[in-house]
Amino acid sequence: MATVEELLRELAPQVLGFLARRHGQFDLCEDAVQEALLAAATQWPTDGIPANPRGWLITVAGRKLTDQFRSENARRRREDAVASMAGPDELVTPGADHDRPPESDDTLTLLFLCCHPAVTPASQVALTLRAVGGLTTAEIAKAFMVPEATMAPRISRAKKSIKAAGSRFVLPPEEERADRLRVVLQVLYLIFNEGYTASSGPELQRVELTAEAIRLTRLLYQLLPNDGEVAGLLALMLLTDARRAARSRPDGSLVPIDEQDRSLWLREPIDEGAALILRTLARGEVGSYQLQAAIAAIHAEAQSPEDTDWPQILALYQLLEKVAPNPMVTLNRAIALAQVEGPQAGLDLLATLDDDNRMTDNHRLDAVRAHLLERLGKLPEARTHYLAAARRTTSLPEQRYLTAKAAAISTATT
Repeated sequence: MATVEELLRELAPQVLGFLARRHGQFDLCEDAVQEALLAAATQWPTDGIPANPRGWLITVAGRKLTDQFRSENARRRREDAVASMAGPDELVTPGADHDRPPESDDTLTLLFLCCHPAVTPASQVALTLRAVGGLTTAEIAKAFMVPEATMAPRISRAKKSIKAAGSRFVLPPEEERADRLRVVLQVLYLIFNEGYTASSGPELQRVELTAEAIRLTRLLYQLLPNDGEVAGLLALMLLTDARRAARSRPDGSLVPIDEQDRSLWLREPIDEGAALILRTLARGEVGSYQLQAAIAAIHAEAQSPEDTDWPQILALYQLLEKVAPNPMVTLNRAIALAQVEGPQAGLDLLATLDDDNRMTDNHRLDAVRAHLLERLGKLPEARTHYLAAARRTTSLPEQRYLTAKAAAISTATT
């Protein structure tokens, strides 16, 4: 049986979609739904879940909307709309709203709206977690380790940007949907990555974010089961998150993939992700998430680091670099190249990134270079780059790991 929290997260986009489609005013509807969710989170654990929880939320949020309309001194302009609001029974009666599209359409429309190009990437993430994920502002602020007073204006600005852009609660035109879907996938991937390797703070992982990213991506896959990149992203998340338990020690320190206890890798998500990407790749055109998922599947299939099919991984990274060129793909290709042709070949490829401004403050360039230098036996240089990487990262577990690597080299050379 679903918990109250799980039920509220499932119902949040349905209720918001219903109200936004009926009344417009996305910003006001979103505020009203959040208040209804908070009321439910307070009352339902004590009073019990109502017989029709969706109808309960719609009714409470509708009342909040009425209050908001009145408080804006728009009573006269809104009287007809408020008076015509359906009663609680009508709202939850199947077929009562004849022009009502399925809830799945509402969720997809919400995702597109939250990822509107008028909204900054950081605000897209926050608004998606709040409007589609049903998280409160406090929960989102905690997940990203910023004060609630910082996160609240970010969400407010996102809603104002959507309103200023004149966006309505409808799916974007057909010719815009592919581009908008790419943004939605990027936002979901950003949420997952922030949870899988936290960019700052004392914890390596934030499980609540990875779980929410997987839930939302799974929901998107249910809406668009024939989209290869949606399937690829879900497969990538499942295959990657399956390694979560092996990525850190009891003290929270980081464990690189070649040192992980693979018996801790979860077989169920690995099997699901591998089957999903296998079906998807057979369809034809391949995108970046599908290629990344295929790479993750090869890692997952290896019983030990020595069993990893590095030539195949290298070939996939070469293809990925053509499909979606960016410095992080080149960085990962350098790692694969080093496994196939030796560390010097990897270092030569890394050198092509030295003048890329996008990598100026990225600690991973120094970290990978340090690892390859260490493999070559160039220990003083390796130590220098490990320390440089440690200074650049804001993740404490990564910082401790890199500092320990530098210290180990110091011990070995004295």
